[in-house]
Amino acid sequence: MSDTAQAQTAPAPAAAGGEHHHPNYVKIWAILVGLLAVSVVGPMVGVRWLTLVTAFGIAIVKAYLVARNFMHINLEKRWVAYLLLGMLAFMAIFMGGVSPDVMKHDGANWNNDAAKAWVEKGLKEAPKEEEHR
Repeated sequence: MSDTAQAQTAPAPAAAGGEHHHPNYVKIWAILVGLLAVSVVGPMVGVRWLTLVTAFGIAIVKAYLVARNFMHINLEKRWVAYLLLGMLAFMAIFMGGVSPDVMKHDGANWNNDAAKAWVEKGLKEAPKEEEHR
C-alpha cells in the first residue's frame, strides 16, 4: 500500500479523543435572554425575598453559562478551576471582613453622619409611603 493510501485511511488525530463538544451558541443566547426576562419581570411581583432569590440565582446561572460556554473555562487545565474557586473564597472572606465596618454608622474613632442622616430621613418618610398604599 502506498503512503498516500495509508494517509487517507488513517484516522484523524482529533478523532482519538482530542475534540470537544461545540455548544449551540444560539440556544445558550436564547436561555440567557429568557433568564434576563425573568430577572426583569421578577421584581414586578413585589415579593422581596422571591426577588432576591431569583435575582441572585439567575445571576449565578448566567455567570456559569457564560464562563462555561463563551469563556471555555471547562476546557482549561484543572488549576484554572482551583484559581477561580480560590478567588471566590477570598472575595467571600473580604466581604465578611469589610461588611461589618461598612454597615456601621460609628466606630471607635469615627462617625458616619451622612449615613445616619439618610437612615433618619428614610425612617421619617417610610410611614408616609405606607399610608398611600
